[in-house]
Amino acid sequence: MENASARNLWGDFLDAHLEFASQEAPKVIHFCDNEKDADECAALVCKEIKRATTHSLKGLQLRNERLPKIGDFYVVTDWNGNAKCVIRTTSVKLTPYFSIREEHARKEGEGDKSLDYWKKTHWDYYTRELTQLGAGPTDSMIVVFEEFEMLYKK
Repeated sequence: MENASARNLWGDFLDAHLEFASQEAPKVIHFCDNEKDADECAALVCKEIKRATTHSLKGLQLRNERLPKIGDFYVVTDWNGNAKCVIRTTSVKLTPYFSIREEHARKEGEGDKSLDYWKKTHWDYYTRELTQLGAGPTDSMIVVFEEFEMLYKK
């Protein structure tokens, strides 16, 4: 793990949770593609308001990233790489974008937690993400709805 802040937080987590001592070092992530949203999402995760995220399957495929799986650990940072908390994936579901419902938006915990807010912000994000990869979002595209639990924070 190159990020010293994340490495230190992971070490503190392992000291407090020896049952995970054999786990490989987790992936270090921040949410979103801009500082304001990344910092806000990290804070929401630490407060256990944000308990899910949604990836575009096409984006993961075009970046050659593997699907998240139950049991994955992550160190969540703010935009500047300051480690904020450790999370673990509890559920992964593939579904068409048009099938996302209010319950999904509430679990993501962003904005006013409404489906309208979720659809607007995610459509805008997927447009930015996929355009950079030579593609674009569609209403029928598959998204990866990942739920997680926050296990440890500073």
